[in-house]
Amino acid sequence: MFVTLSICFCLLVMVGADSCLIISEINADNPGLDTTEFVELYHTSGQRASLDGYTLVFYNGKGNVAYKVLDLKDHSTDDRGFFLVGSLDLMPKPAILLPPNTVQNGPDAVVLYRTAAARYLEKMNVTAVGLVDAVVYMTRRSGGAEFLAEVLTPGEPAFVEDEAAHESDESIERCLLSDDQWGFRVSVPSPGQPNNCTPPAAPLTSPFINELKLGSGQVDGSVELTDASAAGPVVLVVWDGKTDKVSVSMDVDTSRNGLNFMTVNKKYMKGDESGAVAIYSGRAADFPVGSPLRQTQPLDAFVFAGPGNKPSSNLTETLIPGRLPYQLSTSLREGGFYLSRCGVATWARDPGTFWEAPQTPGLPNKCPWPKICPHTILIPGGTDSPPHLPPGSSGDFLINELNTDTPGAAEDGEYIELWHPSGLRASLQGVWILLFSAHNNKPYREISLSGHFTTAKGYFLLGSDRLAPAPSLRLPPNTIQNGPDAVALYRSLSGPPSAVQRGIPTRGLLDAVVYRQRGSDMEAQELSKALTPGQLPLLEDPDVLPGDEALSRCGGLYPLDLSAFSVAPPTPLRENICPRPPPAPEGVVISEVSSARWSNHSQQAGFVELQGPPLTDLRGLVLSVFDQDVGGTAIALPLRGVIGQDGFYVVGHGHDADQAFPEGTSVPAGGAAVLCYDLFSVCRAGTALTNSSLRDVLVFSENQRLLASLSTTRGRQVLPSLRSVGNGPVSLSRCSCCQVRSPSSWTSSSPTPHSINICPSSAYSSQIDLCLGPPASSWQEQPGGTNVSCVSGWLRVQGDIQALSDHQRALIIQTASSDSSAARVEACSPPITGRYTGAASALGLQIGLIVAVLLLLGLGAALFTYLYRRRRPLDYYTMELSEHAEGLSDL
Repeated sequence: MFVTLSICFCLLVMVGADSCLIISEINADNPGLDTTEFVELYHTSGQRASLDGYTLVFYNGKGNVAYKVLDLKDHSTDDRGFFLVGSLDLMPKPAILLPPNTVQNGPDAVVLYRTAAARYLEKMNVTAVGLVDAVVYMTRRSGGAEFLAEVLTPGEPAFVEDEAAHESDESIERCLLSDDQWGFRVSVPSPGQPNNCTPPAAPLTSPFINELKLGSGQVDGSVELTDASAAGPVVLVVWDGKTDKVSVSMDVDTSRNGLNFMTVNKKYMKGDESGAVAIYSGRAADFPVGSPLRQTQPLDAFVFAGPGNKPSSNLTETLIPGRLPYQLSTSLREGGFYLSRCGVATWARDPGTFWEAPQTPGLPNKCPWPKICPHTILIPGGTDSPPHLPPGSSGDFLINELNTDTPGAAEDGEYIELWHPSGLRASLQGVWILLFSAHNNKPYREISLSGHFTTAKGYFLLGSDRLAPAPSLRLPPNTIQNGPDAVALYRSLSGPPSAVQRGIPTRGLLDAVVYRQRGSDMEAQELSKALTPGQLPLLEDPDVLPGDEALSRCGGLYPLDLSAFSVAPPTPLRENICPRPPPAPEGVVISEVSSARWSNHSQQAGFVELQGPPLTDLRGLVLSVFDQDVGGTAIALPLRGVIGQDGFYVVGHGHDADQAFPEGTSVPAGGAAVLCYDLFSVCRAGTALTNSSLRDVLVFSENQRLLASLSTTRGRQVLPSLRSVGNGPVSLSRCSCCQVRSPSSWTSSSPTPHSINICPSSAYSSQIDLCLGPPASSWQEQPGGTNVSCVSGWLRVQGDIQALSDHQRALIIQTASSDSSAARVEACSPPITGRYTGAASALGLQIGLIVAVLLLLGLGAALFTYLYRRRRPLDYYTMELSEHAEGLSDL
């Protein structure tokens, strides 16, 4: 049995850069009299570490109070990092002895605290203040650990210890799943020893990659696979990380049982280069050397990144979607890198399950005990921002919902909801909330959130103690003032923000909401100026909705942006219910796109220009910009304002922009600009775009993954051409006003923000007279050319061609009058109308003659019938009698 469990970690005592103290194993229930119970702590340095400043607390889930408190002062781990607390009969002997049957069976919890944060005493209520690590557990019979889990591991259920997992005794053991994701599993007790974290016998797909050796260029590489005897034909493929092509493919011997060891030539799978190893159902003939990457899904795959270079995103996303390549060390050993599957995750295609370990051909892997901390808890400000954050997010906490005025005099339903854009459980260490009054522009309440964590979905709730669902931090009724006031969110590791900076503090400001009541528009000017400059305070209008209402984040994830909030129904600890935006504006299209990276010209700037009816309200439209080098949306910008009197609206960083891109973002060199409608359901990152939501699309990239993700686009992509503008700046301009999503509507030209686009004009037209035909007997379409073929024939192009400028017209004339073109015109002129040459033309003429003869025969038959009836008219009297006779016969 294996269950993923989110581990609380907020304060780390370091021996090495990434070392910390963890609860590694718990045995709470032994057969018989419970005389071998224990709790095992482990320091991930694998060395002796002092436990001064730590306290171990045991909680009873029936009452949620502490029944045992152990101060670990003057203790330390052993030389291998282990520390045992347990019964007298336990072997090896624990450092702290417990009477038999001390550790309760569940629903209960064992928690490790940092003593400096608070005092911990028996019979105290459960708390998360100073929490370092926690395990909440129960049995299938007991249940009832919900409150402990809500406080200590919010958003994660208690671990269920399966008493039938092993015939004798079992314990709850911590194991590494993949990368830095930890979990707990039930296994045979191992007090004072590394946990029994052997990889599963069979992941979701079988066979799978078990061990690898990446060579050094001097020795061959190798791959060890698990039993493939029941899988049918299997092929091992090595991919080149630079070209995304097959380096070598080998059939796997599926006739033998057990592990398969395969040697790979030292030219491939080098430890100082990028590449990939994958196994597929099929044969080596299906993957010839040099063939390109295909979309066939592998049974298992391992992608690795060499020092200083990384495999393409196409290779990574095709073979290990949603995961990162294994980053190889910069110090390549003489024998290469030896990697073993050691993570206990039951899924395949995950390089994070591999660690450096000694190679054990034909034997179980010899995995070392991991020396990393369980970073499943995100610590913003202390670690890098997590990957795949929503576009526009700062990567730190946001105010997500605010309810300051609830119906009734009690005001017992008010709350503040925070959210982390990662959507994951995150530590609030060093985060503060300040409640400001506009009457004196000072905080009337400063609240430290250290020791608290968000839920598994990134939410944190503080509010009145009678609020449902129960907030993690409870406030007395009527604490949050109704306005004009402000709520501000800070990160301050050195104490209260008001003590660090005088006046209204802005240092460390993460987000803020300034709000008011009716008639108090001008009373919060100082708060607005300091916290949300240039924006009017929000009004929680009680007349908008029946019953209660809240200020909910609905229009974007940019901090300090009051335009993102709307009056909506309260949804504490749930996704906001946002009002639908107004009807989609009609006639608004993308008119011009420019990237600052398309040329080196000093005036080359990044912007997106929209065109539409003057004064059209843009609310409800979102401009999304995709970057071919970044998975997902790079920018998702809700538009505000109206189309100008000139019919244009520019988004960019220039002085003439109507709306700015978020700081640090712009139009990429390759990607796409997408205009879509309704932010709340279709324009978020990771949501599929549909025809009903799309208003316009321009793709300026050849990235196949990007083109596939924007599958609703029509036609092909458009790429900027510097030749069209000479040495000046370049943009992509729409030259057909209303044909949205069509590449033929676009051309390369000089940028003209807030002006009519420069398009091909008759003022720069030139006469051309070309006869296109190869010197050989036949020619066909070339890659990237037009779908034209000609056999023993010629094609003549004659007439006017329009250009953007004198420069482009000169290029056209120069091309048309080149020696080769002139020779071809001379070779096949003068044209003879109606002349056909070649076998294909003769065949066409024969078919035409046959059709003409058939038509003449048909016309002759029709004419004969007509003349015959004219000479012998029908006997209408006979027809009439016949009709009467038929009627009589019916009687």
